[in-house]
Amino acid sequence: MKAMILAAGLGSRMRPLTDTLPKPLLQAGGRALIEYHIANLARAGIVDIVINHFYLGEKLEAALGDGSAYGVRLQYSRETERLETAGGIVKALPLLGDESFAVISGDIWTDYDYRHLRAVDGQSVQARLVMVANPAHHNKGDFALHADGRLRLAQPQDQGLTYSGISVMHPNLFAGLDEAPLALRPVLDEAIAAAQISAEVFAGRWFDIGTPERLAELERLLSHP
Repeated sequence: MKAMILAAGLGSRMRPLTDTLPKPLLQAGGRALIEYHIANLARAGIVDIVINHFYLGEKLEAALGDGSAYGVRLQYSRETERLETAGGIVKALPLLGDESFAVISGDIWTDYDYRHLRAVDGQSVQARLVMVANPAHHNKGDFALHADGRLRLAQPQDQGLTYSGISVMHPNLFAGLDEAPLALRPVLDEAIAAAQISAEVFAGRWFDIGTPERLAELERLLSHP
């Protein structure tokens, strides 16, 4: 299995920290956020990794190189316009091949073990998402699970779950889509309506590093484990 790390965001909410660095290179615990993902993927035996970038992408490439220092092989999908999540994945598909691949958001931190990631067949299941309990900054949740593990949209009576930014997706999920700006949510919603998305719930540690305050919280956690 190959993997894609999403790293093309502007990191606007992280300014001024992201004025001179792309968000995935911000550090916590003495290590860049994206390095945790690379190390976690390497431990899982996933060594072919594609990283997309747009904002300050040359700094990502300079810092990470070809991946040999981490025991992996890195390729870069360079975006000249912001393609958003689904559009960025579509552009990277030629580097990812015909089989299912892991998709990891570059601006999260987690102790989820990527060895638990499993391939999907692209027919009955087009993607498998890792869900987490709703964080304080998103306390409603967008999704819920059917009894068979298929994902559905949350209803008012549901407590709901939040997508962690960790998943395995099949190229068939993006069939027919152009290389153009496109968010992931409408792609997922269509596949959820067709009962083609499954999910698991992760109860371990997970941070969405969306603000400098959350980065500081992660730094405190990693400094005093």
